[in-house]
Amino acid sequence: MEQRAAIPVSLPRDNPTRSYWQIDVDEIADLRSTESLPEKADTVIIGSGITGAAVAFNLLSNGAKNIVMIEARQACSGATGRNGGHTKAASYTTFPHHQHEHGTETAVKIARLELANIRAVHAFAREYGIDCDSNPCSTTDVIYDATQWISAQGAVRTLQEAMPGDDASVYTFHSPEEVREKYYCGKGGDEGVCGGISYEAGSINAYKFTIGVLKLCLEKGLNLQTNTTVTGVNKLDEGGYKADTPRGTIVARRVVMATNGYTAHLLKKFQGHIVPLRGHVTAQRPGLNMPKGGLANTYTFSYGKGYDYMIPRPPGSKFEGDIIIGGRLISAADEGLFEYGTTDDTTEDEDTMRALGNTLPQYFGDNWGSDHPDGRTRMQWTGIMGYGPDGLPFVGEMPREKDLWVAASFQGHGMVMCWKSAKALVEIMQGRDDEGLRGWFPDAFRIHESRFNLTFKGRMHTHSDLPE
Repeated sequence: MEQRAAIPVSLPRDNPTRSYWQIDVDEIADLRSTESLPEKADTVIIGSGITGAAVAFNLLSNGAKNIVMIEARQACSGATGRNGGHTKAASYTTFPHHQHEHGTETAVKIARLELANIRAVHAFAREYGIDCDSNPCSTTDVIYDATQWISAQGAVRTLQEAMPGDDASVYTFHSPEEVREKYYCGKGGDEGVCGGISYEAGSINAYKFTIGVLKLCLEKGLNLQTNTTVTGVNKLDEGGYKADTPRGTIVARRVVMATNGYTAHLLKKFQGHIVPLRGHVTAQRPGLNMPKGGLANTYTFSYGKGYDYMIPRPPGSKFEGDIIIGGRLISAADEGLFEYGTTDDTTEDEDTMRALGNTLPQYFGDNWGSDHPDGRTRMQWTGIMGYGPDGLPFVGEMPREKDLWVAASFQGHGMVMCWKSAKALVEIMQGRDDEGLRGWFPDAFRIHESRFNLTFKGRMHTHSDLPE
């Protein structure tokens, strides 16, 4: 793993695999708000995914002006536009680790933040009428490993003891029989179910959601520059920074890096501390015996060393009933070792994709039935996540680098951390780093020099193989 983490991080690749969400590319995908790159800006945001969009929206809503967002490829073409669309925290899976490493107070803050993030994203979509298939719903973790089942029950109880009566501690256990009957994990497939756990979650078209946020930002004056690669960010002697691109240089008072898995290319301090990991996802047509109208909730399937996450497309969405399923990292060579350190989302691992293509009949057995006459797999694609050595995001100002800000390293868990992390970053940037903020935003997410002394050892305790 040390060798994989040491691979120099590249810029985003040209011509990535096409994601399911970008079958219909939005009209602003290739937008350049001005023909020429502005020479100056107050704030430059690098990256147009959910983090960059949320930072821009919060800054503009709080009165900031002259903001330029620069994106290497099309708008929202990175992890946000390539994930499964899962707003799912699975906080119980991380709570014991957070409690052990950072204390109960911090572990509770993280669990509350994740649920608040889920609710805030769906509430924002409702408030602003963003057409993005926002679907708050329940989720179920189906567990096939006996040791994991015992551990999962213990983790839930640990969380509930620490935060009794809290919304973020509401979990329901299911027997193997109930999982098979209620959640269609039926006979004729992988019947070794040990149990299940259900809780609040949701699904969303993250690409359409973020494009919607970007459009709101454009109305507020954002200058968006797509297909413009930032090749370097350097501090100026007189203060501020210059960002170099093939189209020219822009000088800004401050820079925000919303670059997740690519961050270490521009900020070398993150080499080995934000490590790219390529994930694989497929969109599959449901088998002919699956419930008419589609499945009502989302799933994660946990087995031995791995897990897959699954999101049915909700009623009213394009290709409603389709099943998005990602994961199977351990199906690649050396249990996915060579997926670390790569930023190549132009290709895929054949073994991983083959395994993903075969998962659903295994899980649903006789409830799957014959494949759809048009074929099981509609699309398959890859995307690049960013992982850190302690399993937490890096959010804040770079040490000894005034006005160089970062929100990155979301551990394949961005849909339940990016939105609130971006809000917290803007609060800090605009001088509102007070007790109110510290009451809900974990100090452990902040960029501290001590975190750069940690060693990356791989995914720690995350619950998905592509940003959910």
